Amino acid sequence: MRFDVLTLFPDIFQGYFTQSILKLALDAGLVKIHVWNIRDWAKGKHKSVDDRPFGGGPGMVIMPEPVFDAVEAIQREDAEPGLVVLLTPGGRRLTQGVVKELAKHKRLLLLCGRYEGFDERIRLGLKPCEISIGDFICNGGEVPAMVVIDTVVRYVPGVLGDENSVTEESHSVPGRLEYPQYTRPRVFRDMAVPEILLSGDHGAIALWRRNQSRDVDEACEPDKENLNRTKDLQARKPDLQGEKHEE
Repeated sequence: MRFDVLTLFPDIFQGYFTQSILKLALDAGLVKIHVWNIRDWAKGKHKSVDDRPFGGGPGMVIMPEPVFDAVEAIQREDAEPGLVVLLTPGGRRLTQGVVKELAKHKRLLLLCGRYEGFDERIRLGLKPCEISIGDFICNGGEVPAMVVIDTVVRYVPGVLGDENSVTEESHSVPGRLEYPQYTRPRVFRDMAVPEILLSGDHGAIALWRRNQSRDVDEACEPDKENLNRTKDLQARKPDLQGEKHEE
């Protein structure tokens, strides 16, 4: 699978690519990641990529021309043009289900915004898949892009040592959280591993884990209800939603 990241700050990604599962996937050739500087497609002496918003207001807006030129040039780099993904607070919430959908694509182009965001014509003209990682403010789209990469690569065959990992973990089934996990030592500060996990009875262990997963879900229900009430309140009073975050 191939990822192309379009950003104004490419150096942010350097350390991220050198660690853990993602590094192993890159070294094995299972995943390819290319980071592009949008400024390389800017014109003029100063290579400007942003300007003041029409109508006034704070901050700067990323101009459409360098973004269109960058996306179209990068798409031509491979026979598969890929799905353009715009990281934006107005996008579809990134859930495990959405991650699975994104993982079906052979190539993703991730557009990272900054400042006051993108000129609206970028959204209208490129018709990207719009993704939000949550109702909060980021300084830019780089961290959300890392979240997309980190979640999607787990569904690339061969990336995880055990393919069952993605079926057992939290949210593999919508709303379901994973059961508690234990390892050595058997007793730590008077806290012992449940005896059932030491029994060798795989059927009983599977049942225990299902029950524990259900209990974890139920324990989290108050938080889910509070979140839903907050969303309802925000829907009724848009002015409570706060500032727009620049993913």
